[in-house]
Amino acid sequence: MILLAGGTGRLGTGLATRLTGQGLAVRVLTRDPARAGHLAALGVEVATGDVRDRASLAPALDGARVVVSAVHGFTGPGDVSPATVDYQGNVNLIDAAKATGAQLVLMSVAGAATDSPMELFRMKHAAEEHLRASGVCWTIVRATAFFELWIDILGSTAARSGRPVVFGRGNNPINFVSVTDVAALVEHAVTDPATRGRILQIGGPENLTFNQLAAAIQAAAGRTTAPRHVPPLVLRLMAQTAGRLKPELGRQARAALLMDRIRLDHDPGNARETYADIPFTHLGICLAPKAENSRSQAQ
Repeated sequence: MILLAGGTGRLGTGLATRLTGQGLAVRVLTRDPARAGHLAALGVEVATGDVRDRASLAPALDGARVVVSAVHGFTGPGDVSPATVDYQGNVNLIDAAKATGAQLVLMSVAGAATDSPMELFRMKHAAEEHLRASGVCWTIVRATAFFELWIDILGSTAARSGRPVVFGRGNNPINFVSVTDVAALVEHAVTDPATRGRILQIGGPENLTFNQLAAAIQAAAGRTTAPRHVPPLVLRLMAQTAGRLKPELGRQARAALLMDRIRLDHDPGNARETYADIPFTHLGICLAPKAENSRSQAQ
């Protein structure tokens, strides 16, 4: 049995599809079982629990040979945060895996470091350190920003006004990778014992600025207008004012400021040299469904 924590999102869904396609038994841990409805056709078992609640984890891990943690707390209300989910939630999951003897594959981020200015990166790194010291048999997968996530974010803002919203100046090169590619690598991390004790890094084929990504989204939709920008000054004001009342808003504003200036480009790495079947998905492939949808609407 393979337990996927955070298995209802983009990565978890892709990974569940790949694993069940191999005939492997998969269980998904989720706070809201209704979010796992789309996995029913795959024969995925659903366990209700929350990584922030240690007591809820033991039943979910019962019989699990490998645990995959794809949880994230970057967005969400209340007690959802990188500190409570990406760090403490992962600590709880790692300790639960240790108690049952399960192996653990931890999804982290490229650039994770103790001294990173990005809170999410610091919390991911702290979870990595806890895992490596835990005695659990582990693999860590570090990935760059997901193409599909940012295409959806920029595309949703463009759907309302015809112009994507770019936070900041939008000129900082960022590496984007497709969830499809990451799911293929995580599948190997789950099924290949040779990955234990290793940190696997994966990036995409392109380092793009948000301005370039927004322009590509516009072109795929048949639009030519330039993106709108939320200037850095406005982001700082958001973080200092509304961010105090809504921590998740402040967290997003601070992250946007950092993504506008810190180094986030990336060499794709050697994961694909080791596993030749990992796809190398370019932006055009990720945008193809958007372009097809635009053509259909125009007809």
